Amino acid sequence: MGTSAGLYVVQVQTGREGVMCELIKRVASEGVDNNEPQLLEECFTPQFTTRRKYRGEWRDMQKLLLPGYVIAVTSRPEELALRMRKVPQFTLLLSMGETFVPLRKDECLWMEEFTEDGDRTVALSIAVKYGDSITVTDGPLKGREGIIKKINRHKCLAYLEVSIGGKRVTTTVGLAVLPKEECSEA
Repeated sequence: MGTSAGLYVVQVQTGREGVMCELIKRVASEGVDNNEPQLLEECFTPQFTTRRKYRGEWRDMQKLLLPGYVIAVTSRPEELALRMRKVPQFTLLLSMGETFVPLRKDECLWMEEFTEDGDRTVALSIAVKYGDSITVTDGPLKGREGIIKKINRHKCLAYLEVSIGGKRVTTTVGLAVLPKEECSEA
């Protein structure tokens, strides 16, 4: 892989992803010489935007895309794993045997397409319902209806099956499905 950075999955305690991300950043930067390249380019907890009805009003909110995991971008995973031993809570850089393996290109593709550096939040997609079918009209799922496995209209969620670390996992992203009548008024 050379000196290019890869995206590595770090398993953490569910519900503490944000705190753990900050702890990993802190231990990765401890004692680093300013002339030395950074050990950690980015550490983030991927999220998605969805909508919930609260007191009769729809509000956008962020939820975790991969509960129990954070993503670390580094070109030196072995050194990062050693530094993470200083974190007082559970952190595990996922590996295959003795080797730390970054996410494959195809596994990173959906994250790269749906988010941007600095803002790793998948935006809310908007769809229109035509009879029994839906068409996504706006957002990251536009033109990608085929990857949606299931929809929960009441919770504004679309369920996707993606590959992470060689395993198929189901994750959710925000999808607001509007009846055709509401779209023609807009």
